Amino acid sequence: MAQAKKSKRHRSALKAHRQSVTRNLRNRQIKKGVRAAVRAVSDAATAKDTGKLSELMSKASAALDKAARTGAIHWKAAARKKSRLAHRAAQALAAAK
Repeated sequence: MAQAKKSKRHRSALKAHRQSVTRNLRNRQIKKGVRAAVRAVSDAATAKDTGKLSELMSKASAALDKAARTGAIHWKAAARKKSRLAHRAAQALAAAK
C-alpha cells in the first residue's frame, strides 16, 4: 500500500476538506429537521387531526424553504415536496368533513 502523504498536501485542499465536513454536518441537521416536520404533517394527515394540520403544514413548508434557501436540498425538490404534502393535507381535510 502506498505511504500516506503527511505534509505535502495543499493548504487549500485541507481547508476545502474542513469546509466540506462542516457543511455536511449542517446539511444533515437541516435535512433531519425537514424529515421530522414532513413526518409530523403526514402523521397528522393519517390521524385526520385537522386542528394541528395547518400549523404543522406551515412549519414543514418553512423548513423546506429554509433547506432550499441554504442549499441543503434543491429548490425544485422542496417545491415538489411541499406540493405533495399540501395535496395530502387537503385530502385529509376533505375526508374529515
